[in-house]
Amino acid sequence: MSDQRVCAVIPAAGSGTRLGLGIPKIMLEIADGVTVWHLLHRRLSPWVEHVHVVVSPAGEIPFRRLAAEEIERGAVSVSVQARPTGMGDAIFGAVAHWEGYDRILVVWGDQVNLSPATVRQVVRDCHDGLTLPLVPMPAPYVEYELDGPALVRVRMSREGDDCRPGGLSDVGVFCLGTDGLAEAWAGYLLDAAPGAATGEVNFLPFLPYLSQVRGRPVTVVPVTDPSEARGVNTPDDLDFARQAFQRCPD
Repeated sequence: MSDQRVCAVIPAAGSGTRLGLGIPKIMLEIADGVTVWHLLHRRLSPWVEHVHVVVSPAGEIPFRRLAAEEIERGAVSVSVQARPTGMGDAIFGAVAHWEGYDRILVVWGDQVNLSPATVRQVVRDCHDGLTLPLVPMPAPYVEYELDGPALVRVRMSREGDDCRPGGLSDVGVFCLGTDGLAEAWAGYLLDAAPGAATGEVNFLPFLPYLSQVRGRPVTVVPVTDPSEARGVNTPDDLDFARQAFQRCPD
């Protein structure tokens, strides 16, 4: 593990509407008795000191039951995002839980295809700036535009941006130094524009702000397997994750 104290922060307050299953995606079953949460915790716990999960009001009690053993040991904590107002709000609404650590490893709550090797390398490479694992995609849903060591822009198809074929996509993992991070988010909010389609103040455009306005150095961790970028948003995604687990139940 890194000599820096790292807290994983998992925003998991979404309801998984497109799946139509009525439960938070982090609680979806991938195999008999194995959920997205179990796989994420298995991959994160060797490399972070603590895991904090942000859930919806409806998801709090079910998730606390699911993670009761880890919560009892103090390895996991939970907070609630009262309204679904975006990932940034979920992360920074939980600042009291992670501000005492040197780094936060933000991980989306449905990144079930994330590899242990990627987590290990990102934590090892993480510093005071911003560390991003990125993978080329034939048709990226989100695209990162870099100019040398600077992150220039994040294009988001969900907000109507055109992502370029072959562009670099994230895998739902972001490592950030905590020193001054909450202050930087407050500064970003002063001029942040809501997304054109969602109306949310998105977390991803905060990353170019950190690079360009706040001068944080950006480190890219290359990822070669595009399946790591695949979250669980549709029934096809869930089938893919289940088949991948059957092939390699890590």
